[in-house]
Amino acid sequence: MTKAELIEAVKKSTGKYDVSKVATEAIVDATFDQIAKTIKQKKRFQMPGFGTFTVRQRKARMGRNPQTGEAIKIKASKAVGFKAAPKLKKAL
Repeated sequence: MTKAELIEAVKKSTGKYDVSKVATEAIVDATFDQIAKTIKQKKRFQMPGFGTFTVRQRKARMGRNPQTGEAIKIKASKAVGFKAAPKLKKAL
């Protein structure tokens, strides 16, 4: 699903409320911005019935350049992990 498709689906699901496409896009953008800010500040965002986003640490490691086979150092980094809630898993 693309962002445009998500916006259209959200707009349709708000049927009885007369919400414009521009307003729906602003709401979707604000929602994802707030989720990102929460993950950055609190290292965790939980949505009951959907799942939990957490910050995960990746250790520094050695890797290989696929073109030359040369060994390279890969720096430690942070990544966002997601664990689906049982309700979401069951719905699949």
